Amino acid sequence: MKVVVIGGTGLIGSKVVSKLAAHDHEAVPASPDSGVNTLTGEGLAEVLKDASVVVDVSNSPSFADDDVMEFFRTSTTNLLKAEKEAGVTHHVALSVVGTDRLQESGYFRAKQVQEELIKDSGVPYSIVHATQFFEFMKGIAAGATKDDNTVHLAPIKIQPIYSDDVATAVGRAAIGEPVDGVFEVAGPDTFQLDELIRTGLEAKNDPRTVVADSKAPYFGAQLQETTLLPAADARVGETRFADWFAQQP
Repeated sequence: MKVVVIGGTGLIGSKVVSKLAAHDHEAVPASPDSGVNTLTGEGLAEVLKDASVVVDVSNSPSFADDDVMEFFRTSTTNLLKAEKEAGVTHHVALSVVGTDRLQESGYFRAKQVQEELIKDSGVPYSIVHATQFFEFMKGIAAGATKDDNTVHLAPIKIQPIYSDDVATAVGRAAIGEPVDGVFEVAGPDTFQLDELIRTGLEAKNDPRTVVADSKAPYFGAQLQETTLLPAADARVGETRFADWFAQQP
């Protein structure tokens, strides 16, 4: 089976390509570096020839509200059009748990538009909603750091997941039948966000102070305690955060 992975050289995409190839599927990574540009349409017809499945794990290079909306709207529209013309029978996209609850954020408004375009396209699809990756905790801390070297985070619940487990879920979706819907994946453990970041910084001897701030935004959106949590029927990854963290340099 030929599977084209849009964003196939990134964190998740490269893992998806490796996992599919290990099971003898023809996994083709596609990105601007390989001559495939979903914003302009360049290279799409060529790379999608004879493809059965397209996996889209690409992301906007800019998170500015207008830029990210333009990226997901244009990229997804071009990709779905090319898929129809090529006869692709399954579109798999990676999105985020809680997207519909985070619409104050320009990034998540754009992800919602992406999902709606997929659902309305007529191409059979599967949308994988993942919680925050373990690897994103550093970025969350950086984004919440104030000038006085304090990190303001809402004391809400979070159930992060290892990127490798996300890639496994995406790969399984790609070789399975389209669900024409959304399913969620999450890590095995639930934490309080500010406590998790505080523990991580202390373990790395990072001098920043973490402040529990119920009004602290998350990428522009206000959070309730369970905004970032998956539903009870989410598929759960195998890797525990503590085990992953212990292996980090």
